[in-house]
Amino acid sequence: MRTAIVSDIHGNLEALTAVLADIKSQGCERIFCLGDIIGYGPNPRECLDIVMTMQMCVIGNHDYGALIDPEGFSAVAEQAIFWTRQQVEQSIKPGDAKDRLSFLAKLPRVYTEDGVIYVHGSVSNPINEYVFPDDAYSPRKMERLFSLIQRYSFQGHTHTPGIFTADHQFLAPPDINFQYELTDAKAMINVGSVGQPRDEDWRSCYAIYDHPHLTFRRIEYDVAKTRDKILAIPELDSFLGERLLRGD
Repeated sequence: MRTAIVSDIHGNLEALTAVLADIKSQGCERIFCLGDIIGYGPNPRECLDIVMTMQMCVIGNHDYGALIDPEGFSAVAEQAIFWTRQQVEQSIKPGDAKDRLSFLAKLPRVYTEDGVIYVHGSVSNPINEYVFPDDAYSPRKMERLFSLIQRYSFQGHTHTPGIFTADHQFLAPPDINFQYELTDAKAMINVGSVGQPRDEDWRSCYAIYDHPHLTFRRIEYDVAKTRDKILAIPELDSFLGERLLRGD
């Protein structure tokens, strides 16, 4: 099935709305989310409500932090997650908060389908491990991760899109003209971030998987509107808004 794979929305409603419009235009049959629906951004409730209608979602570290306790977070991220938790717990109408918290509590750490693994972090540590582009130069880490993959893995967390190949190369989307043909060789795919890209491109990023075809999509959205929302919330550090303009 033609599957849109989104990740790291981080409460950015403007970005998510723009991505969903693009997904519809691309004729995708379903949407998978790789976690971090919330955290950092100004619209956690609205983003949660949208993701709750998607076909699959795994839990991210910010989702887990809002549900349980943030561990290993920076001071800025921790402050944001405590504010986010308050927002999620507030009801717009009876039952809303309970439904959102119940949804987060039931999210799996890993989803597997046809030998393809979907996680937030990595196949080794689904919630918290980062797999950065520079890790391609770490043979030990690459060998460990690839040994746990049956076919392919899709992951988020780094907010940096690209493909790790079985021969330990990292291919950024511009290197492959945003398209790639998967083979029988194993691959790890970072799908990028919808709500807070960190590869020096402010546009939202997501992937479309329609075996063997893989496509990365970059989508413009009203980034200034999201930035201004963040700046208007005292509990969210202004850095979280300004970084959206830079894509870092």
